[in-house]
Amino acid sequence: MKRLVVFVFLSLLAHQSAGQVPPSEGVPRTADGRPDLTGLWTTQTFTPLQRPEEFGERSFLTDEEVATLTRVLTAPGVDPLRGRAFADAVSVDVDRRTAATEQADPTHYDNSMWLRTADPKGLSSRRTSLIVDPTDGRIPSRTEEGLMRAQQRRDQRGYDSYQNRPAQERCLVWTHEGPPMMPPPYNDLYQIFQTPDHVVVFAEMANNPPRIIGTNGGDHVSPRIRQWPGHSIGRWEGDTLVVDTTNFTEKTGFQGSGDSLRVVERFTRLDADTIRYEFTVEDPTTWSRPWSVQLPMVKTQGPLYPYTCHEGNYGMVNTLRGARRADGEGR
Repeated sequence: MKRLVVFVFLSLLAHQSAGQVPPSEGVPRTADGRPDLTGLWTTQTFTPLQRPEEFGERSFLTDEEVATLTRVLTAPGVDPLRGRAFADAVSVDVDRRTAATEQADPTHYDNSMWLRTADPKGLSSRRTSLIVDPTDGRIPSRTEEGLMRAQQRRDQRGYDSYQNRPAQERCLVWTHEGPPMMPPPYNDLYQIFQTPDHVVVFAEMANNPPRIIGTNGGDHVSPRIRQWPGHSIGRWEGDTLVVDTTNFTEKTGFQGSGDSLRVVERFTRLDADTIRYEFTVEDPTTWSRPWSVQLPMVKTQGPLYPYTCHEGNYGMVNTLRGARRADGEGR
């Protein structure tokens, strides 16, 4: 059984912002003096992207909440993949906590197996959301165009054809893979290779080709050229690798984005076991302002498993077959 290491978000000093935390002097380096990003890394975390409303303006959990969260979400039979499990797991309401975390579907496998390990590491942060800007920990409001696009996508969703199903269900692309990279529920590893002129990021989840990022700057390709993962340009700013990505296709749709999406990622090796990964996304056609996320990439053991999700596999056939049966039953 493969291992997945459980983490709830990294922040070395709760009272400091990401930009104020300097990398350690003991950072591993390549022969040319750059921080060495090579290795296998996990982004696994229980921390939600957006701050649950229960926490209001609180950016950090208390010590007691951290202890409760660790105990509840790593217990056998708990399903931490359920949407409100994070907030409800630290609730004093026992019934609410139970309803939010217990495996509810007896016909399904235990989801929590994907987020447990025989030797879980301790929590490394008390943050209540991955979003660090805006300070409310929430995705900014959508523009009128962004709202219209979201409605059009909802209207197109259905079971009449495989073309109506979402891209990740069709094994075309998973937005978890990046850019930007988001913690998936499982298959959370990234393998990074590094040369003096390039960094290669290979995601365990889904089946996109590896990202090959030049690190000597340069210009983006013509805006007429669009790709699922966009076009990335890398450069070093001191000990931080900065990756600027544009030229997305509208079909990528990260959190409802259009083809004006721009992603700026920052990889900072902090020590032997940690990369601080940050990104800022902006799309003036989708959100009222840019927003930013910070999370750790923690060194882990392999191997990296192939996902082997292929377009046109039998899963889609069965999905549509089930819909036809439901149609026949008048549902």
